[in-house]
Amino acid sequence: MAQGLQPGVTRMAALKALRAMLIEAGIDDSTADARLLLCAAGGIDKLDLIREPELALSAATIERLVPMARRRVAREPLSRILSRKEFWGLPLAISPGVLDPRPDTETLVGAILKELADDRGAPLRILDLGAGSGAILCALLKEFSEATGVAVDLSPAAAAQARANLSACGLAGRCSVIVGSWGSALAGPFDVIVSNPPYIASGRIGELEREVREHDPALALNGGPDGLDAYRAIAPELPGLLAERGRFFLEVGAGQADIVMAILARYNLAQMGTYADLAGFGRVVTGVSAAAPKKRSGDLIEVS
Repeated sequence: MAQGLQPGVTRMAALKALRAMLIEAGIDDSTADARLLLCAAGGIDKLDLIREPELALSAATIERLVPMARRRVAREPLSRILSRKEFWGLPLAISPGVLDPRPDTETLVGAILKELADDRGAPLRILDLGAGSGAILCALLKEFSEATGVAVDLSPAAAAQARANLSACGLAGRCSVIVGSWGSALAGPFDVIVSNPPYIASGRIGELEREVREHDPALALNGGPDGLDAYRAIAPELPGLLAERGRFFLEVGAGQADIVMAILARYNLAQMGTYADLAGFGRVVTGVSAAAPKKRSGDLIEVS
């Protein structure tokens, strides 16, 4: 039994014990994580903790809480333990086959809303390349009420998770989910193309925090020797997929914006700019195609 989490322990005492365990493990958000673990194990919310802090935990709650706490001490992300993550205010299910959605990626959604502020009610066609959990497309379809979307991911497991999240958010009727490699077999045109591709250099994955390197799928992290393989694959596909006035929005790693724009410029992509995240790093590269759109088609697998 974890220290301090014994039968009869009160909610407040358990919260204190959990926080101490997490601090010792070097976890920064120890107070918030302790509260969320306790609430999840006990099937309660934070208001219950405030109203009845001296209520004793049941044996069943302790039985659930102890292994959850040990997993967090071992640096498993809270979202993996709880199998859920909030993104853009939406509760999403998270599975081992998808990237844990990051707050930085909300910069991508914010950039699109700013660029397309006058099109919130337009019937936009949105393409999400490398959709993972479907977080970005879920957020965009919620914000653009008349839009439709296509989510593409190379991983069948990720495509299935995206489908589940889109359905849970009430968006299944306005989207399709495809298993495929980027946009190579898709038919355009799309008004918005968005992607958060893998952009970590393969040699640096071992330097990432344990929560990332041990729990996010390698397919969603590994961007090749210099971290730019995905952009080299996506860039030549964009002109044939974008509508005449369509825009693309690509998340990039810190320090990558300029070189990604240089890659894109080779393929007649223009009017490029960047959006910074809360830390001030260029996080999003956006632009348009200067070429007339070309339609393409091919074999894809739609996830039902």
